[in-house]
Amino acid sequence: MSNIPKLEFVPCKPCDVEQLMSISRTTFSDAFRNQNDPADFNSYLEQAFSKEQLCRELENPKMTFYFVYFEGVLAAYFKLNEGDAQTDIKQKDSMELERIYVLKAFQGKQLGKRILDWIKDRAGNVGKSFLWLGVWEKNPRAIVFYERHGFYKFGTHPYFIGNDKQTDYLMRYDVITR
Repeated sequence: MSNIPKLEFVPCKPCDVEQLMSISRTTFSDAFRNQNDPADFNSYLEQAFSKEQLCRELENPKMTFYFVYFEGVLAAYFKLNEGDAQTDIKQKDSMELERIYVLKAFQGKQLGKRILDWIKDRAGNVGKSFLWLGVWEKNPRAIVFYERHGFYKFGTHPYFIGNDKQTDYLMRYDVITR
């Protein structure tokens, strides 16, 4: 019997919007609040993680949020976009990992790696050629994490936090299809 703690991946439904809004705001704030102008940051939080915005995204069949439960407790979430729901590349054979966030209490438990492995498998199982994401150029820990897991930089795009124009590196992982 394995000693690896169980992870459960549960697609979010519209009725989960309050919980999704809470974990989104908490994890994004924990990760980036101290590195951004408070007014711009709060403006972004109110827009990106509003109930209305998340409801629109939850209703889009090409956008899927997942809650990740660690031994039955909500520990993380992520969002996958396909087709024209992708923010930049809108190729049929690509999938965007737009968000992946782990609550502070669960960091350091290898959840990021296990979640990313699950996402890579999912992309392959649905016939995608590549998985891509945007990561803030000033987030070296995340960049190293993605590189360690087979992603490579292939471009940049602007990302706005309020009125602050920032730069995200675009990173790609070539999927081995099943």
